[in-house]
Amino acid sequence: MSSENTATAATPEAGDAIAAPQTDAGTADGTATPEAGDVGTPAGGVSKAMIADIEEAMKDVVDPELGINVVDLGLVYGVHVDDENVATLDMTLTSAACPLTDVIEDQARQALTTGPGGGLVNDIRINWVWLPPWGPDKITDEGRDQLRSLGFNV
Repeated sequence: MSSENTATAATPEAGDAIAAPQTDAGTADGTATPEAGDVGTPAGGVSKAMIADIEEAMKDVVDPELGINVVDLGLVYGVHVDDENVATLDMTLTSAACPLTDVIEDQARQALTTGPGGGLVNDIRINWVWLPPWGPDKITDEGRDQLRSLGFNV
């Protein structure tokens, strides 16, 4: 499988989370209730990666110009994992003219598809989105701290 570079509009609102929060809720008999993005084995027999694990692994993907990871920069707008354990990442860049999309895509593929047991997911697709446009308001507090330590005024 190969990645798809498509430019479409996504409409997350400011402050939207990448995934629904995980809870420790269970059933009356004490067994865990599956949550969205939990590891499971759907009918096809393929184990699905958890959204939280994908988000954590994406922190290894660093914007080559700023030296800050794409999650803390607010460049990851959303994550979906299908029944074949292929992750689709809705991502943006600080500028639509950024020449480094291939670098970021290669880093994301490396972070998510390699490692012990073959990685978190079988493959990735990046859906490059431009709406809403990226802005400094999307940077996390951790990202702001990292940028300040590099001398940026954010």
